[in-house]
Formats: sequence, structure tokens, C-alpha cells
Amino acid sequence: MDVATFTSDRQFRNPTRQLRSILAPLEKRCLVWMAERLPGWINSDHLTVLALAAMAGAGASYAFARVTPFALLAVVVFLAVNWFGDSLDGTLARVRRCERPRYGFYVDHVVDLLGTAFLLAGLGASGYMSPFVAFAVFSGYLLVCSEVYLRTCSMGTFRMSFLMVGPTELRILLAIGTLAAMVHPNAVLFGRAFLLFDVSGVIAAAALAITFLGSAWAGTKELYQAERLGARGAEPPHQLS
Repeated sequence: MDVATFTSDRQFRNPTRQLRSILAPLEKRCLVWMAERLPGWINSDHLTVLALAAMAGAGASYAFARVTPFALLAVVVFLAVNWFGDSLDGTLARVRRCERPRYGFYVDHVVDLLGTAFLLAGLGASGYMSPFVAFAVFSGYLLVCSEVYLRTCSMGTFRMSFLMVGPTELRILLAIGTLAAMVHPNAVLFGRAFLLFDVSGVIAAAALAITFLGSAWAGTKELYQAERLGARGAEPPHQLS
């Protein structure tokens, strides 16, 4: 796909959103209900900024947990605030019929990347997760995000969940893990004590890597079938310049 095709409003206006998580049906109804009742002076940009500030707050709270474990309670609060801002900004735009498809897609995911960097940097500095494990989780996250964005560009589908788990479910799992770490920061495996977040982080990094490989293989196979070399009627290759 060439740059002109990708940036055309007709092509990018409505990529197919794929959100098939456990809580998605209930969450959608709740978000629409809240969007319809928000004051008119609040717009999507306000909610996006709120989401980013909340993730920065969560990361700072993780870092401060090195001083007191009670800072982990603030992490849970910030995760809830992040859900409110991050999940509601797009819904508000759709409810008010003031969508900005390319702007919204770009800014929302720049904010997601920054927010995740803040969160994992705080975890790595908290003493509850090793910096190396935090880096591994972030690397896996970047791989999955890159594949999702490439799929959106190449296929017009924006995948928001894997194995019935989406952003909301991940926030809930992280909040539960944070409260558990506040009480029991270590886990015993094979007779040895490990940081609870290190164990869960290694599992998360492995799951992200497997998800990336599986999705990349499926996407490559789908595009190969759609654009076989030498196929009759196939379009000539485009150049990204």
C-alpha cells in the first residue's frame, strides 16, 4: 500500500475494529451511557490527556512503592482513571458524531505507547519487578503494537483483543496483581522465592512474543494468499516513497 492510499480519508476513515474481549459488550453499554451524560465542555482531547496523566501517575506510584507499599493503592486508582479517559475518548467522539479518524487513531496510540512506557518504567524502579523483566515486557508490547498497526494499515482491521482479553481485562489483571503484591510480593517456584511481578512479567513477555509471532504468521499468510506472485490481475507493487 503506498503512502497516498494509506493517507486517503476514504481508505482510513473506518478501519474495522475487532474487540472480542470478555467484558466488551457490557463495557460498550457503560461507555455510551457515560458519554451521553458528560458535560458539553468536556471533549475527547480532555479525556485523552486525562488517560496519559493517569498512566504517568500509576508509574510514579509504582516507583514510590519502593518507599511505602501503600503507594500501590494509588496505582489501582490511577488505572481506573486511565480506563475512564482512554476508553471513553473515542466513544464520546462517536456519540457526538465528531470523529477525527486519523487524528484520533494517531494521538490515542501515541498516548498508549507513552503511558505504557511510564507504567513499566515505574514498575522497573519499584523493587517489585526487575528492570530487565520490565524491559522484556515493554519489548513484547512494542512488537504486538507494531503488528497491530501494520495490520490496520495493510488490511483495514484494527485488532484490540487477543484470546478474549483486551485493554480493560489487562487493567483489571494488573490491579489484582498489584494488590496481591502489596500483601505477598514474592512467589515460591521450585523451592525458590521470586518477585511475584517477575514471574507474571516473564509469563506476560512470553505471551506477548507468542501473540506477535502467531498474528504475524497469520497476517503474512493472509496477505500472501491475497497477493500471490504472478497471479492474474495482480496489481504491480507500490513503492513507499
